[in-house]
Amino acid sequence: MSTTDTDTAADTAGGASAEERELGAAGSQLSTAPSEEISLPSLGLLGWVRWFWRQLTSMRVALLLLFLLSLGAIPGSLIPQTSIDQLKVQTFKDDHPTLTPVYEKLQLFHVYSSVWFSAIYILLFISLIGCIVPRTWQFIGQLRGRPPGAPRRLTRLPAYTTWRTDAEPEEVLRAARRVMKGRRFRTESAGDAVAAEKGYLREVGNLVFHIALIVLLVSFAAGQLWKVEASKLVVEGDGFVNSAVSFDDLKTGQLFDTDDLAPFGFELNDFRATYERSGPQMRTPRTFSADVTYWQGADGAERKARIKVNEPLEVSGYKVYLLNHGYAPVVTVRDGEGEVAYKGPVAGLPIDGANLTESMVIKVPDYHNKAGKKDQIAFQGQFLPTWVRSQGMFSVFPALDNPTLVLTAYHGSLGINGGTPQSVYQLDKSRMKQFMESDGKTKYARALAVGDSMKLPDGAGSLKFEGVKEWATFQVSHKPGNEGALIGAVAALVGLAASLFIQRRRVWVRAVAGKDGTTVVEMAGLGRSESAKLPEELADLAVRLQADAPPAPEAEPPAPEADAPAAPEADAPPASEAATSPASGTEPERQPEPAPESKPEPESEGEPESDPAPGADGTDPADPSEGAHA
Repeated sequence: MSTTDTDTAADTAGGASAEERELGAAGSQLSTAPSEEISLPSLGLLGWVRWFWRQLTSMRVALLLLFLLSLGAIPGSLIPQTSIDQLKVQTFKDDHPTLTPVYEKLQLFHVYSSVWFSAIYILLFISLIGCIVPRTWQFIGQLRGRPPGAPRRLTRLPAYTTWRTDAEPEEVLRAARRVMKGRRFRTESAGDAVAAEKGYLREVGNLVFHIALIVLLVSFAAGQLWKVEASKLVVEGDGFVNSAVSFDDLKTGQLFDTDDLAPFGFELNDFRATYERSGPQMRTPRTFSADVTYWQGADGAERKARIKVNEPLEVSGYKVYLLNHGYAPVVTVRDGEGEVAYKGPVAGLPIDGANLTESMVIKVPDYHNKAGKKDQIAFQGQFLPTWVRSQGMFSVFPALDNPTLVLTAYHGSLGINGGTPQSVYQLDKSRMKQFMESDGKTKYARALAVGDSMKLPDGAGSLKFEGVKEWATFQVSHKPGNEGALIGAVAALVGLAASLFIQRRRVWVRAVAGKDGTTVVEMAGLGRSESAKLPEELADLAVRLQADAPPAPEAEPPAPEADAPAAPEADAPPASEAATSPASGTEPERQPEPAPESKPEPESEGEPESDPAPGADGTDPADPSEGAHA
């Protein structure tokens, strides 16, 4: 299989043209594309297996599988995938109850691990291997062989030139071999001709392209089977270690064991984010970086590093990417007895990507009311980095220009003791009651600036807004096939370029002695496909060869003889010769001769009727020697 093959099974099955049959071995083996001919009348079980194998390893089937693979990847990009975001998948199922059963049967929520996608993937893998193995052996055989001999008639080749030279044929052939080797042709002398061949890198490019595709497939498979993708939200001053229990979300390949996670960790020291404050790019981040201190192993030395967007931290074969950023208000919650029930930063869930308005939920399970009884309390609301009262309950800018915390309070059961996991960003209010104002009708809510406090009704406790820290979300990624995929992609491009732009071609030089004593030189070239470069290259080779075998000068036609002066009488020819000399200008006096016997004259074939007839005695009267002989 090759993206540049044009061979057809009809050519190999005897449907080749008369010109190809004339070229014989000279035009064969210009490609390593496998023959697809099969004997239809003898198809049995083995024949059908062989036919199926031929089809599977053919170029058209491989291209079809590549096309199907690309089509199969489309739903994986448009439909939420379970392996990427389970929450989006569940949301999609809730919003599309009719499509969900169909998608589940078609395995569209986990496309890349589905049966049909895996089948296409494996068939493509087998097709490539089944093509490369025989093609490689065939190409090795071509490298070990020699260029084929020259065809009988070089004039039938698409590129041809000839000239005559005074050099000897052996000298011409030696010079031809030297010129060909200087242009990196493989040469072989056979009889009166030199055969040369060039362009093997075309087939090397084809093989490299196919092997690179296999490397890509293997790399992608390894990346999926042994991958690790995890995320962690870290507030300034906190950190994490690379273990399964530390991550907020962890996804691994089917063959990866979480016990094999590399031991490392880091601490977020500071996060910096600045934004454009005017112009058409207002609110666009200008700086977005996290300063961390990381270590490798249990006793590894601490090192400083800065993580930026698209500039991950690489440690122990893992890459730590900076994904997102937000704010974590620092609060202190006291219960009804005045004791501190909770103190620390609380990360919010962004609900406005441009201005970083966040949804806030603060859960306090260890709480006592003013009577000293155990209770549970929760706060819900929003955090606004820059609040303008007239603009409503949304931030107008992502920077901390006017940080405001707007909260209301609930008490009752949080539902965290039932064993069902809950999201820290959601509050189950089914078993809770909202605090009311002293009038018993208005819901309790407060807007707090940094340093402000809110006191709950009936002495139920208080909350103080201490300040704001920033948080960042990091993704820890480990895919062992990335390097192989990069190498395969580069190799595929190089191999494809070689197969497209390098032409496999052969050149023959024949030198034979002509009848006039000069040497007739013939040069001809044959390429795998028609190209304007082949005649140009043949012309260049001919010019180089003519330096050692220059063209012989053309023979000039003889000039008309001038009137010769009268010869002395002593040198005069005999009377019989003078009588028939065409230079005498007089009609000779012929002696009567006996009439010859009447014989039928043979008919002349292919001669014009205007040709002068020979004399009666079979001689040409225009020939002086014949006339003298007569």
